[in-house]
Amino acid sequence: MLPAVRLISEAAELAARRHNGMARKGRGNEPYINHLAEVANLLARATDGGDAELVAAGWLHDAIEDTETTREELAQRFSDRVAFLVVECTDDMSLPKAERRRRQVVDAPKKSADAKLIKIADKISNIEARIRPNPSSEERADLIEYTDWAEQVVAGCRGGNPYLDEKFDDAVQRARASL
Repeated sequence: MLPAVRLISEAAELAARRHNGMARKGRGNEPYINHLAEVANLLARATDGGDAELVAAGWLHDAIEDTETTREELAQRFSDRVAFLVVECTDDMSLPKAERRRRQVVDAPKKSADAKLIKIADKISNIEARIRPNPSSEERADLIEYTDWAEQVVAGCRGGNPYLDEKFDDAVQRARASL
């Protein structure tokens, strides 16, 4: 296995290359890589830097879903655990959005402890990306819908890390206050 710093650095580089040119929902046309950096950083903080594979999986959590990256490639380049976590956090993009969202709510309690942490970090980042000063009616509706759904997903993920649970609650509180 790669040394911790190298593992994280190589995961960040692959994430940046694979998501090159992609823009994030919310926050204007912010590069998508910023979302991946936020998720990885939340996981690094949550574990006090003690779990390089989890942080690497945070960088890569959308790689299979959004790019041509495969589970096999991730296992070969990083580790079976990183690949497993990314697969566990990957939605089936062939399904309609409503069904993907429903499955996230239903499947959340069944995920591994580490996949739950990635899910919470992902939802924190996505809620915060939707918070805007003076939101338009469309932005307001999107924030309400996303936050309500994220709370349902995270309800099945809580309890594994007090830091992430608190950060999620803070993001929800900021989102509701911005409305």
